[in-house]
Parts: sequence; C-alpha cells; structure tokens
Amino acid sequence: MTELPPLTWLYVPADRPDRVVKALASGAHAVIVDLEDAVAPGAKAGARDELRHVLAEPAEQPVYIRVNPYDSPWGKPDLEAAAQLPVRGVILPKTRSATEAEAAARMLEDRLRVICLIETALGVERAYEIASDNRVHGIALGEADLSGQTGARETGLDWARSRIVNAAVAAGLPRPPQSVYTNLADPEGLARSCAHGRELGFLGRTAIHPRQLPVIEQAYLPTEREAAHAREVVAAFASHERGAFALDGAFVDAAIVVAAEQTVALAERYGTTA
Repeated sequence: MTELPPLTWLYVPADRPDRVVKALASGAHAVIVDLEDAVAPGAKAGARDELRHVLAEPAEQPVYIRVNPYDSPWGKPDLEAAAQLPVRGVILPKTRSATEAEAAARMLEDRLRVICLIETALGVERAYEIASDNRVHGIALGEADLSGQTGARETGLDWARSRIVNAAVAAGLPRPPQSVYTNLADPEGLARSCAHGRELGFLGRTAIHPRQLPVIEQAYLPTEREAAHAREVVAAFASHERGAFALDGAFVDAAIVVAAEQTVALAERYGTTA
C-alpha cells in the first residue's frame, strides 16, 4: 500500500499570517499556505518574506507552500524561499510537464516534496507522464482553471477527475484529494460532492475554510462499522490458507483485502465516524 496521505488539506492565504496561525490550529491534516491565487501580484514579495517568520518552526502537521507557476515571474523566488523553510513540500500549480516538476525539485535540492497541481487540458493529457517522474510525490486536479479552459462543468469534469485518479494510482502515488468546493454556504452540496468524489476514487479533499473540514471527514472517514468489518476481513485473510474464501456470505480475495487494509489504516490514523 502506498503512503497514506492527509484526508483534509486547508488552503490559507500567505499574506495573512494571523490566518496561517489559525489554520495550523484548525485540525486540518495538512495546511497549504498559498502564494499563488490568494495573493495579489503586488503583495507576493511581502507575503514570501512574512513566511520566514510565521513558518520559522516546524508544525505538527504537514505544511505545503503553493508557489506560483514555475514559468511565472514569481515561481523561482517562491521556490527559493520555500527551500529555506521547515515545511513538507510545495504545490506546483498549472504543471504541464514532468520537466517543470524536475526543475522545481532541483531548485529545492530534492529536500522538499513536489505535488503537481494539474489545471490545464495539456496537463491532463500528460497526467501519467507527470505522475511517473520520480521527483513527483503526488498530483491533484485544479478544476476551476480547467473548467475555464475547456468549458466543462460539474459532471463534464468527471473524465478529467478519473484520469487524474488513475494516473496517480498507475504511477504508484497516493490517491489524490478532490479539488476545492467554493460555496461555503452550501454544506449539503459539499457533502454530495464529496460522496461523488469518493465514488470516483479520490481520497480526501482540499478546503478553503475550516468549517468545511468536518464535512469532508464525515464523507471520507470510515464508519466504526466499516472499520470493524475491515479488520475482520484482514484478520480472516491472514489466517486463511486459501487465496479466496467466503466471509459472512461475501466473497473475499486479495483485491478485497487491499481495500480493507486501507480502511483499517485510515481508521487507525485519522479515526472513524459514527
């Protein structure tokens, strides 16, 4: 099984140090400090400098910096600044090729992880190539930019969503988190969207406000019953002499056990819901 990723990822503007502090205390499994879309062009240099103070000490949870695109005027300075911080890695937006990811990793001296945000039609077409690069630790889909470029809306994005999930898994990377849900006043819509994302194979989700975190956890954490059944499946498989057998009338084989093992890992790492 690949490394278990965070389930909840919380974006926070890099130019709001007070919000960065709150995000680190929010209970999110990972925090993404955003130097890209959340910061105006004229404020990027100041935000970058401020991070040296607000992120001076390692945090309890993984912290990532969403830098600006590699080929933008701010991309390389962002990477240089990130390389000096005690963070887990960077989110590289609008990645269109493995070459961009490799160049970013070299600037980071391979010290920090690189997660590629794929937001263009060309990036989606090259998703497996990007994911297969040995310097890439994860990929994710940026739906807003892709929607603006292609005109696809909601279910029209499902092909790209599935392609990103499949490319990540095929390359041996963790299953990616869903893209953000931008309507903060619609928790029911967020829950429905998370349920759909789980069906597509995503694992967890990025959020833009702490109030979204419990909804995402409710959707992606196993229930107590699911966790108990998964533990039963894993234990039965370990003690069974044959490769496939029936458990409570249901067929169990190695593929079923892989899913059960991930359920157990999620429960042990992040807990369960009722």
